[in-house]
Amino acid sequence: MTTHELIASPDTVHWGFYSAALSPILTIPSGDRLRVHTESGFLGAMDKVGSRASKELLAITENNRKGDGGHMLIGPIAVEGAEPGDVLEVRFVEAAPRYDWGVNIFRPLRGGLPEDFPYHHAVVVEIDVAAGFGDWGAGVKVPLDPFFGNFGVAPPVSMGEVASAPPGIWGGNLDNKELRPGATVYLPVFNEGAMFSIGDGHGCQGDGESCTSALECALSGTVELHLRKDMELSHPRAETDSHYIFMGFDPLIDNAAKSALREAISFLGQQRAMSRDDAYTLCSLAVDLHVTQIVNGVKGVHAMLPKAILA
Repeated sequence: MTTHELIASPDTVHWGFYSAALSPILTIPSGDRLRVHTESGFLGAMDKVGSRASKELLAITENNRKGDGGHMLIGPIAVEGAEPGDVLEVRFVEAAPRYDWGVNIFRPLRGGLPEDFPYHHAVVVEIDVAAGFGDWGAGVKVPLDPFFGNFGVAPPVSMGEVASAPPGIWGGNLDNKELRPGATVYLPVFNEGAMFSIGDGHGCQGDGESCTSALECALSGTVELHLRKDMELSHPRAETDSHYIFMGFDPLIDNAAKSALREAISFLGQQRAMSRDDAYTLCSLAVDLHVTQIVNGVKGVHAMLPKAILA
Protein backbone atom coordinates (compact mmCIF):
# COMPACT_ATOMS: atom_id res chain seq x y z
CA MET A 1 0.00 0.00 0.00
CA THR A 2 1.27 3.44 -0.99
CA THR A 3 0.10 6.74 0.50
CA HIS A 4 -0.13 9.62 -1.99
CA GLU A 5 -0.09 13.16 -0.59
CA LEU A 6 -2.11 15.93 -2.22
CA ILE A 7 -2.18 19.56 -1.08
CA ALA A 8 -4.96 21.89 -2.20
CA SER A 9 -3.66 24.30 -4.84
CA PRO A 10 -4.80 25.72 -8.18
CA ASP A 11 -3.37 22.59 -9.84
CA THR A 12 -5.09 20.03 -7.62
CA VAL A 13 -8.50 21.64 -6.98
CA HIS A 14 -11.70 21.98 -8.98
CA TRP A 15 -13.97 24.54 -7.40
CA GLY A 16 -17.71 24.25 -7.08
CA PHE A 17 -18.52 21.42 -9.46
CA TYR A 18 -18.20 17.76 -10.48
CA SER A 19 -17.77 16.71 -14.10
CA ALA A 20 -16.84 13.57 -16.01
CA ALA A 21 -14.94 15.84 -18.43
CA LEU A 22 -12.19 16.57 -15.88
CA SER A 23 -8.84 14.86 -16.37
CA PRO A 24 -7.34 13.04 -13.40
CA ILE A 25 -4.62 14.76 -11.41
CA LEU A 26 -3.38 11.36 -10.22
CA THR A 27 -3.96 7.69 -11.03
CA ILE A 28 -3.57 5.09 -8.28
CA PRO A 29 -4.07 1.33 -7.90
CA SER A 30 -6.89 -0.05 -5.79
CA GLY A 31 -5.92 -0.29 -2.13
CA ASP A 32 -3.72 2.81 -2.01
CA ARG A 33 -4.27 5.69 0.37
CA LEU A 34 -4.68 9.41 -0.23
CA ARG A 35 -3.40 11.91 2.31
CA VAL A 36 -5.20 15.14 1.44
CA HIS A 37 -4.79 18.66 2.79
CA THR A 38 -7.90 20.60 1.84
CA GLU A 39 -8.87 24.27 1.90
CA SER A 40 -12.26 25.73 2.74
CA GLY A 41 -13.09 29.11 1.26
CA PHE A 42 -16.46 30.81 1.65
CA LEU A 43 -16.04 34.00 -0.34
CA GLY A 44 -18.57 35.71 1.93
CA ALA A 45 -16.29 35.20 4.93
CA MET A 46 -12.93 36.04 3.40
CA ASP A 47 -12.97 39.61 4.70
CA LYS A 48 -13.26 38.27 8.25
CA VAL A 49 -10.56 35.63 7.71
CA GLY A 50 -8.19 38.32 6.44
CA SER A 51 -4.47 37.61 6.79
CA ARG A 52 -5.13 34.16 8.27
CA ALA A 53 -6.01 32.83 4.81
CA SER A 54 -3.27 30.57 3.44
CA LYS A 55 -1.43 31.41 0.25
CA GLU A 56 -2.93 28.26 -1.31
CA LEU A 57 -6.47 29.38 -0.48
CA LEU A 58 -5.84 32.82 -1.96
CA ALA A 59 -4.26 31.32 -5.08
CA ILE A 60 -7.30 29.09 -5.67
CA THR A 61 -9.73 31.99 -5.33
CA GLU A 62 -7.63 34.11 -7.69
CA ASN A 63 -6.82 31.51 -10.38
CA ASN A 64 -9.47 28.76 -10.50
CA ARG A 65 -12.79 28.88 -12.32
CA LYS A 66 -15.66 28.60 -9.88
CA GLY A 67 -18.64 26.41 -10.75
CA ASP A 68 -22.16 26.80 -9.41
CA GLY A 69 -21.20 25.46 -5.97
CA GLY A 70 -18.73 26.73 -3.41
CA HIS A 71 -16.69 23.65 -2.45
CA MET A 72 -12.98 23.33 -3.16
CA LEU A 73 -12.45 19.70 -4.10
CA ILE A 74 -9.11 17.93 -4.50
CA GLY A 75 -9.18 15.66 -7.53
CA PRO A 76 -10.22 13.90 -9.53
CA ILE A 77 -8.15 10.85 -8.70
CA ALA A 78 -8.51 7.88 -11.06
CA VAL A 79 -8.45 4.32 -9.73
CA GLU A 80 -6.85 1.81 -12.07
CA GLY A 81 -9.30 -0.66 -13.60
CA ALA A 82 -12.47 1.10 -12.46
CA GLU A 83 -15.32 0.81 -14.97
CA PRO A 84 -18.97 1.87 -15.07
CA GLY A 85 -21.00 -0.54 -12.96
CA ASP A 86 -18.24 -1.07 -10.39
CA VAL A 87 -18.33 0.26 -6.83
CA LEU A 88 -15.69 2.43 -5.19
CA GLU A 89 -15.15 1.66 -1.50
CA VAL A 90 -13.90 4.69 0.42
CA ARG A 91 -12.48 4.03 3.89
CA PHE A 92 -12.05 7.11 6.07
CA VAL A 93 -8.93 6.70 8.17
CA GLU A 94 -8.30 10.05 9.86
CA ALA A 95 -9.19 13.73 9.72
CA ALA A 96 -8.12 16.81 11.69
CA PRO A 97 -8.28 20.59 11.22
CA ARG A 98 -5.24 22.14 9.52
CA TYR A 99 -5.55 25.57 11.08
CA ASP A 100 -6.69 27.20 14.31
CA TRP A 101 -9.78 28.77 12.73
CA GLY A 102 -12.92 27.92 10.82
CA VAL A 103 -15.98 29.81 9.63
CA ASN A 104 -19.75 29.54 9.86
CA ILE A 105 -21.98 31.49 7.52
CA PHE A 106 -25.57 31.98 6.47
CA ARG A 107 -26.89 33.92 3.49
CA PRO A 108 -30.18 35.36 2.24
CA LEU A 109 -32.62 32.82 0.77
CA ARG A 110 -30.59 29.93 2.17
CA GLY A 111 -30.73 27.70 5.23
CA GLY A 112 -33.57 26.19 7.20
CA LEU A 113 -35.12 29.55 8.18
CA PRO A 114 -34.54 31.91 5.24
CA GLU A 115 -37.61 33.99 6.10
CA ASP A 116 -36.29 34.62 9.62
CA PHE A 117 -32.70 35.44 8.61
CA PRO A 118 -32.86 37.30 5.26
CA TYR A 119 -29.33 38.68 5.42
CA HIS A 120 -25.67 37.73 5.29
CA HIS A 121 -23.83 36.70 8.45
CA ALA A 122 -20.36 35.21 8.89
CA VAL A 123 -18.27 34.45 11.94
CA VAL A 124 -14.74 33.14 12.42
CA VAL A 125 -14.56 30.38 15.03
CA GLU A 126 -11.34 29.80 16.96
CA ILE A 127 -10.31 26.14 16.93
CA ASP A 128 -8.23 24.49 19.65
CA VAL A 129 -7.14 21.28 17.96
CA ALA A 130 -5.24 19.97 20.99
CA ALA A 131 -8.20 20.50 23.34
CA GLY A 132 -10.66 19.27 20.73
CA PHE A 133 -13.17 22.10 20.55
CA GLY A 134 -14.26 25.23 18.69
CA ASP A 135 -14.75 28.33 20.82
CA TRP A 136 -18.17 29.77 20.00
CA GLY A 137 -17.87 32.60 22.52
CA ALA A 138 -20.16 33.34 25.47
CA GLY A 139 -18.57 30.39 27.26
CA VAL A 140 -19.75 27.88 24.64
CA LYS A 141 -17.21 25.33 23.46
CA VAL A 142 -18.34 23.00 20.68
CA PRO A 143 -16.62 19.57 20.58
CA LEU A 144 -14.73 18.85 17.38
CA ASP A 145 -15.88 15.85 15.34
CA PRO A 146 -14.15 16.36 11.98
CA PHE A 147 -15.29 14.78 8.72
CA PHE A 148 -15.36 15.55 5.00
CA GLY A 149 -18.75 16.88 3.94
CA ASN A 150 -18.28 16.59 0.18
CA PHE A 151 -16.74 13.72 -1.77
CA GLY A 152 -17.73 11.54 -4.67
CA VAL A 153 -17.03 10.11 -8.08
CA ALA A 154 -17.63 11.81 -11.41
CA PRO A 155 -21.34 11.84 -12.30
CA PRO A 156 -22.66 10.20 -15.46
CA VAL A 157 -21.50 11.92 -18.66
CA SER A 158 -25.12 12.65 -19.55
CA MET A 159 -25.43 14.96 -16.53
CA GLY A 160 -22.67 17.28 -17.72
CA GLU A 161 -21.21 19.64 -15.13
CA VAL A 162 -22.97 19.28 -11.78
CA ALA A 163 -22.80 21.89 -9.01
CA SER A 164 -20.98 20.76 -5.89
CA ALA A 165 -23.85 21.88 -3.63
CA PRO A 166 -26.39 19.02 -3.92
CA PRO A 167 -25.83 15.37 -3.01
CA GLY A 168 -26.71 12.72 -5.55
CA ILE A 169 -26.04 9.24 -6.86
CA TRP A 170 -22.36 10.17 -7.37
CA GLY A 171 -22.01 11.26 -3.72
CA GLY A 172 -21.24 14.98 -3.64
CA ASN A 173 -22.34 17.23 -0.80
CA LEU A 174 -23.54 14.48 1.54
CA ASP A 175 -22.87 16.51 4.72
CA ASN A 176 -23.38 13.36 6.80
CA LYS A 177 -21.66 13.60 10.17
CA GLU A 178 -21.74 9.79 10.57
CA LEU A 179 -19.08 9.54 7.84
CA ARG A 180 -16.25 10.40 10.21
CA PRO A 181 -12.97 8.45 10.41
CA GLY A 182 -13.77 4.77 10.82
CA ALA A 183 -16.68 4.88 8.39
CA THR A 184 -16.71 3.23 4.96
CA VAL A 185 -18.71 4.61 2.04
CA TYR A 186 -19.66 2.74 -1.14
CA LEU A 187 -20.16 4.79 -4.31
CA PRO A 188 -21.48 3.52 -7.66
CA VAL A 189 -19.02 4.14 -10.51
CA PHE A 190 -20.22 5.83 -13.71
CA ASN A 191 -16.96 6.49 -15.59
CA GLU A 192 -13.64 4.82 -16.28
CA GLY A 193 -11.29 5.43 -13.37
CA ALA A 194 -14.19 6.34 -11.04
CA MET A 195 -12.64 9.84 -10.78
CA PHE A 196 -12.81 10.48 -7.02
CA SER A 197 -12.74 13.97 -5.48
CA ILE A 198 -12.87 15.16 -1.87
CA GLY A 199 -13.10 18.38 0.15
CA ASP A 200 -15.44 20.48 2.29
CA GLY A 201 -13.84 19.93 5.68
CA HIS A 202 -16.15 20.16 8.68
CA GLY A 203 -14.84 20.60 12.20
CA CYS A 204 -18.27 19.60 13.49
CA GLN A 205 -21.89 19.69 12.36
CA GLY A 206 -25.31 18.91 13.74
CA ASP A 207 -27.82 16.78 11.85
CA GLY A 208 -29.69 19.14 9.55
CA GLU A 209 -26.84 21.67 9.13
CA SER A 210 -29.59 24.16 9.91
CA CYS A 211 -28.20 27.57 8.93
CA THR A 212 -26.44 26.39 5.69
CA SER A 213 -22.95 25.63 6.94
CA ALA A 214 -21.07 23.58 9.50
CA LEU A 215 -17.86 24.61 11.24
CA GLU A 216 -16.21 24.95 7.84
CA CYS A 217 -12.48 24.42 8.04
CA ALA A 218 -9.51 23.10 6.14
CA LEU A 219 -8.82 19.45 7.00
CA SER A 220 -5.91 17.10 6.64
CA GLY A 221 -7.10 13.54 6.32
CA THR A 222 -6.48 10.10 4.93
CA VAL A 223 -8.77 7.89 2.86
CA GLU A 224 -8.18 4.45 1.42
CA LEU A 225 -9.73 3.57 -1.95
CA HIS A 226 -10.71 0.04 -2.96
CA LEU A 227 -12.27 -1.04 -6.23
CA ARG A 228 -15.15 -3.47 -5.76
CA LYS A 229 -16.20 -5.55 -8.75
CA ASP A 230 -18.21 -7.90 -6.54
CA MET A 231 -20.85 -5.26 -5.70
CA GLU A 232 -23.66 -3.55 -7.60
CA LEU A 233 -25.12 -0.26 -6.37
CA SER A 234 -27.28 2.47 -7.83
CA HIS A 235 -27.06 4.70 -4.76
CA PRO A 236 -24.38 5.52 -2.15
CA ARG A 237 -24.33 3.41 1.00
CA ALA A 238 -22.14 3.44 4.09
CA GLU A 239 -21.30 1.53 7.23
CA THR A 240 -19.62 2.11 10.56
CA ASP A 241 -18.58 -0.39 13.21
CA SER A 242 -22.09 -0.26 14.64
CA HIS A 243 -24.49 0.58 11.77
CA TYR A 244 -25.36 0.19 8.13
CA ILE A 245 -26.32 3.58 6.67
CA PHE A 246 -28.69 4.13 3.75
CA MET A 247 -29.03 7.55 2.16
CA GLY A 248 -31.93 9.27 0.45
CA PHE A 249 -31.87 12.55 -1.47
CA ASP A 250 -34.72 14.69 -2.78
CA PRO A 251 -35.85 18.33 -2.74
CA LEU A 252 -38.74 17.12 -0.54
CA ILE A 253 -37.73 15.70 2.84
CA ASP A 254 -40.54 13.12 2.76
CA ASN A 255 -39.26 11.73 -0.53
CA ALA A 256 -35.70 11.64 0.80
CA ALA A 257 -36.93 9.56 3.74
CA LYS A 258 -38.76 7.21 1.38
CA SER A 259 -35.62 6.74 -0.69
CA ALA A 260 -33.52 5.91 2.40
CA LEU A 261 -36.14 3.41 3.58
CA ARG A 262 -36.31 1.75 0.17
CA GLU A 263 -32.52 1.36 0.23
CA ALA A 264 -32.72 -0.29 3.67
CA ILE A 265 -35.50 -2.63 2.54
CA SER A 266 -33.52 -3.59 -0.56
CA PHE A 267 -30.42 -4.29 1.54
CA LEU A 268 -32.32 -6.54 3.95
CA GLY A 269 -33.76 -8.47 1.04
CA GLN A 270 -30.32 -8.96 -0.47
CA GLN A 271 -28.43 -9.76 2.74
CA ARG A 272 -31.05 -11.70 4.71
CA ALA A 273 -33.44 -12.84 2.00
CA MET A 274 -36.25 -11.05 3.84
CA SER A 275 -39.56 -10.43 2.16
CA ARG A 276 -40.36 -6.79 1.53
CA ASP A 277 -43.11 -7.01 4.15
CA ASP A 278 -40.73 -8.32 6.81
CA ALA A 279 -38.00 -5.83 5.91
CA TYR A 280 -40.44 -2.90 6.05
CA THR A 281 -41.67 -4.03 9.46
CA LEU A 282 -38.12 -4.41 10.77
CA CYS A 283 -37.33 -0.86 9.65
CA SER A 284 -40.21 0.36 11.79
CA LEU A 285 -38.85 -1.52 14.80
CA ALA A 286 -35.13 -0.94 14.54
CA VAL A 287 -34.09 1.65 11.92
CA ASP A 288 -33.56 5.27 12.96
CA LEU A 289 -34.21 7.96 10.36
CA HIS A 290 -31.96 11.02 10.67
CA VAL A 291 -32.28 14.30 8.80
CA THR A 292 -28.83 14.65 7.24
CA GLN A 293 -29.23 18.20 5.98
CA ILE A 294 -32.05 20.53 4.92
CA VAL A 295 -29.99 23.24 3.24
CA ASN A 296 -28.45 21.90 0.01
CA GLY A 297 -31.47 22.29 -2.26
CA VAL A 298 -31.64 18.52 -2.49
CA LYS A 299 -32.32 17.46 1.11
CA GLY A 300 -30.91 14.35 2.77
CA VAL A 301 -32.19 11.65 5.13
CA HIS A 302 -30.14 8.68 6.28
CA ALA A 303 -31.46 5.45 7.74
CA MET A 304 -29.37 3.82 10.49
CA LEU A 305 -29.67 0.04 10.81
CA PRO A 306 -27.88 -1.42 13.87
CA LYS A 307 -25.54 -4.25 12.92
CA ALA A 308 -26.14 -5.94 16.27
CA ILE A 309 -29.65 -7.07 15.32
CA LEU A 310 -28.28 -8.94 12.30
CA ALA A 311 -25.41 -10.62 14.14
